[in-house]
Amino acid sequence: MSLNHVRPWRNIYRRKSRQIMVGDVAIGGDAPIAVQTMTNTLTTDVAATVAQVQAAAEAGADIVRVSVPDEASSKALKEIVRESPVPIVADIHFHYKRGIEAAEAGAACLRINPGNIGDEKRVQEVIKAARDHNCSIRIGVNAGSLEKHLLEKYGEPCPKAMVESGLEHIRILEDNDFHNFKISVKASDVFLSAAAYQGIAEATDAPIHLGITEAGGLVSGTIKSAIGLGNLLWMGIGDTIRVSLSADPVEEVKVGYEILKSLGLRHRGVNIISCPSCARQGFDVIKTVEALEQRLEHIKTPMSLSIIGCVVNGPGEALMTDVGFTGGGAGSGMVYLAGKASHKMSNDQMIDHIVEQVEKKAAELDAAAEAAE
Repeated sequence: MSLNHVRPWRNIYRRKSRQIMVGDVAIGGDAPIAVQTMTNTLTTDVAATVAQVQAAAEAGADIVRVSVPDEASSKALKEIVRESPVPIVADIHFHYKRGIEAAEAGAACLRINPGNIGDEKRVQEVIKAARDHNCSIRIGVNAGSLEKHLLEKYGEPCPKAMVESGLEHIRILEDNDFHNFKISVKASDVFLSAAAYQGIAEATDAPIHLGITEAGGLVSGTIKSAIGLGNLLWMGIGDTIRVSLSADPVEEVKVGYEILKSLGLRHRGVNIISCPSCARQGFDVIKTVEALEQRLEHIKTPMSLSIIGCVVNGPGEALMTDVGFTGGGAGSGMVYLAGKASHKMSNDQMIDHIVEQVEKKAAELDAAAEAAE
């Protein structure tokens, strides 16, 4: 729950869900909202897949999903799981035996699609494998692959059809006394996804995995995901998220964190507050921010940095950030520390100096956090 007693209009009251475990990562309840991504390498290329998993984990991914389309991928999964720094979710479609093999290979969670995994007997076999190997399950309903009987009943993918699909599969799991599951109801249409997620959130207390599936490229997909996931998260719905982009998985993780950071639901790294720049700017804001984003990627400590081109909003924004720089003209600007004007710095030295100040502040915050433990 994100509570702000000084500014109550920023409060988000999260939906109460029960908690499950995906490996050592808690999902639901009062656990932080987890960020996920998915590899796009051939799973049989273990080295490439592990490298991608490690890069995603370094960017902040809590969980990574890996596709398991064939038996060779099931065999490779065992080594991938062994070398992964985060829990691995096995993505299973069509072949229920891949789910059994993935559980045996050490996957922390099995993602199964009600629309193509097969009949109830096959699902029961997957459930048994998950239980035997302490593996959770994600019911992954997708508007693009709904069951035939639901399409015949409703005529097209719609929120009611997606919720009904999810509840039918929940019934199978619960009838088999399996409760270690979460659920998603994804669509590429933002409106359809949002309505389906609201429906499933009211119908079950299971943890919810949020996503706008097949959202698009880096820019368009980021915008669609921010609108769809952002609104649901603002409503308190969602326990784990994946931003689906036609881009490097690391970019998915970055966007996911930015969405959570913007809502105050999760904090990691430097939150840069910067102006779009105009004729009043005392330095090149755009190039400066681009450089700082790259130079500060290694900072994991949650903190804020304001980079404002002039004194119209610069001093005011700096009051609310850990470190700030405001353009003042004549080739220099003012450095702010902990909301107070500290000293002037020349524009040609500002980037190195800001990096130094941010690193210093991060070390101070880390030390204070350790002392408080």
